[in-house]
Amino acid sequence: MNDVIILGSGPGGLTAALYCARAGKSTLVLGGNTLGGQMSTIAELENYPGFLGSGAALSEKMKSQAEMFGAKVIFASVKVIKNKESGFAVITDDGKEYESRAVIIATGASPRKLEIAGTREFMGRGVSYCATCDGFFYSGRNILVIGGGNSALNDALYLANIAKSVKILYRKDSFARAEKVLIDRVNATENIFVMWNTELAEVGGDDSGVTFATTTGGDKIDCDGVFVAIGHEANTDYLPESIKRDELGRLIPEELPAGMFVAGDVRSGLKMQIATAVGTGCDCAMDAVAYLNRK
Repeated sequence: MNDVIILGSGPGGLTAALYCARAGKSTLVLGGNTLGGQMSTIAELENYPGFLGSGAALSEKMKSQAEMFGAKVIFASVKVIKNKESGFAVITDDGKEYESRAVIIATGASPRKLEIAGTREFMGRGVSYCATCDGFFYSGRNILVIGGGNSALNDALYLANIAKSVKILYRKDSFARAEKVLIDRVNATENIFVMWNTELAEVGGDDSGVTFATTTGGDKIDCDGVFVAIGHEANTDYLPESIKRDELGRLIPEELPAGMFVAGDVRSGLKMQIATAVGTGCDCAMDAVAYLNRK
């Protein structure tokens, strides 16, 4: 029996692990398939205080620090959570069961899928949701980036160093949600072009992969790849429907049952930043420790 099980190994989960372990609680992190979650896909961090480097490097540092105080990290994903008289039972995708007196949910969010003709057919053959994962395959080629927030602009800037040309397609007439520093960099990058008030209707190609995309206005754009960055959806499918979510599917801390806490991008009302994930990881870990001390 663990004192606390933390679901997710992103910045929220690893921060929670550090605080719980330092408080002397037996702490198990079920880290999913990838250490760091969305953080691990960031090629270069500029806005996390005191650290300059890749998200993957910061993930390793956070994991090592939590382990230094006794936290244990296992790479498995939660499939089901069950209530037990003593707390909770967590069943993972490999069929194993782990028990704890408290659970911290930090499973983050996954990229929202672009549901138009061709995106499923060409997934992995020209359609991607991860620029740092797949950008290497598009060296010297012409690609599209779909979206207009920070994620889309960061992806475009990263890909501009690899691809021949990058076209950002955005459904609005300005980058109202993006940071000015990113907008300025996009505007200053010679091989990035912006198509305003534009949405895709179809992605097409042949056996070799994507070769074109068609807009809702009927225009055909020749391209070799499409990178999608249109937001995220909370990872909460393993939870019962009785647990209340907000309009974006994220968890509301006050609505969770006793002994269950939430951190990071899966938490309602949170701006999706590493710094805010770390803050909520600290916050809910301290609440979890107080809860355990009362029992």
